[in-house]
Parts: sequence; structure tokens; C-alpha cells
Amino acid sequence: MSAKENPGALAKARPGYHDPTVRLGGTPALSPLTLRLRLATWGLVMSLIGVVVFTAWVGEPAIAVAFGVVAATALIDLVVIQRRRHQGEPG
Repeated sequence: MSAKENPGALAKARPGYHDPTVRLGGTPALSPLTLRLRLATWGLVMSLIGVVVFTAWVGEPAIAVAFGVVAATALIDLVVIQRRRHQGEPG
């Protein structure tokens, strides 16, 4: 049955309906900017955890500095993403 024969079928369709993991992580990223936002947020959180673990518990400051650089990069990326969103870019 095509969309011309059943126009209500498109209204019932949901984005990400084919993805079985969509309920685990929320709605799927509908734009590259949203995906980039989620990945940068995840990278920032994991890097900050890495800084704490390698500074306080393991005692390896060189590895902690590497995690800090990754965290700073993720933070800068988040700022750029928010600026692009405020300028009206979709996502």
C-alpha cells in the first residue's frame, strides 16, 4: 500500500521506529549537529571522569593531562555547537 492510497500512514510513522535501541538512549539524533552535541557531551563527561581517576586514584598526572586536553576540546566543541544553534542553524 503506497502513501497515496493511505495518507494517514505517514502521520502515524515515528522517527527511529526501525531502531530497537531508540528507547534506551532517548530520541535518535535527527541532525548531524544534534549528534555532535551528544558526542561532545559524552566525551566531556568521560574525560572529566578520566582526569579524576588518573589524578586521585592512580596517580598518573601525564595521563590525566591527556584526558584534560580531550575535555577542553569537547568543551570548546560544545561552545561552537551552541553558537551555531543560536545563529539559527537547524539541529
